[in-house]
Amino acid sequence: MALFSKPNYSRVTVNRKDIPKGLWTKCPKSGEIIYNKELEQNLMVVPKSGYHFPLAAPSRVNSLIDEGTWTETDMTLESMDPLKFKGPSSSYPEKLEQYKKRTDLTDAVISGYGSLSGIEISLAVMDFRFLGASMGSVVGEKITRTIERGLEKKCPVIIVSTSGGARMYEGILSLMQMAKTSAALGRLAKARLPYISVLTNPTMAGVMASFASLGDLIVAEPGALVGFAGPRVIKETTQQDLPPGFQTSEFLLDHGLIDQIIHRSELKTKLNFFLSAFTGKELKESAS
Repeated sequence: MALFSKPNYSRVTVNRKDIPKGLWTKCPKSGEIIYNKELEQNLMVVPKSGYHFPLAAPSRVNSLIDEGTWTETDMTLESMDPLKFKGPSSSYPEKLEQYKKRTDLTDAVISGYGSLSGIEISLAVMDFRFLGASMGSVVGEKITRTIERGLEKKCPVIIVSTSGGARMYEGILSLMQMAKTSAALGRLAKARLPYISVLTNPTMAGVMASFASLGDLIVAEPGALVGFAGPRVIKETTQQDLPPGFQTSEFLLDHGLIDQIIHRSELKTKLNFFLSAFTGKELKESAS
């Protein structure tokens, strides 16, 4: 005889309103439900499936730069409204204020310098949370200054890219940033200083058509969407079916556009190896 009767789970109901929001995230790849704190501790990578969620720029900087060596620059640069753009629901300045409060950033990129496993670098990291990391005048200026800081300090430059493309609120001023950033990289190359481009999901349009594709070494995270126009636009324009995996980092690696795919947990170690090769400085085996 059983000491306890078997519970009748058919009577147990859970009200969705009783489940606190923001505690769990569903993996788009496997359907796995993962605790948000565990996800954050794993650099926003799902442990089992390896799916890479976007990583906020401050967290990215912390994952790459040696503790106590980071100096952020150009923090006072903020976007203006040269075209007096008015959208259907809000003006450009109103939109900017919304995203500043939402992200605690002044724009879609963080820039500065510090040491990566003991090697000084000039670093810029884009953040998709801020207007889809669209490239406006401030983003282009901060990227350009990051490159110029590498020239000034005679150190390698690393840019971690993510973007939906040009910032429509700034029109041609946004598109001009493609030429400006590319010209700065030309000066860096002339000085024989290394530039490593890190592509994350997604890196598209004007950003990919300029500085993101001009690295001496181009690496990408697994499964990142990388390209100029989106797959739907290309399919509708060409009237052709696209090959499997089109515009993913794996597809681009197979076709020679990028040099390597690197899991986020291994990025600092691999960058240390590449920087040591570029600069001739001793490789630090303890890099993580």
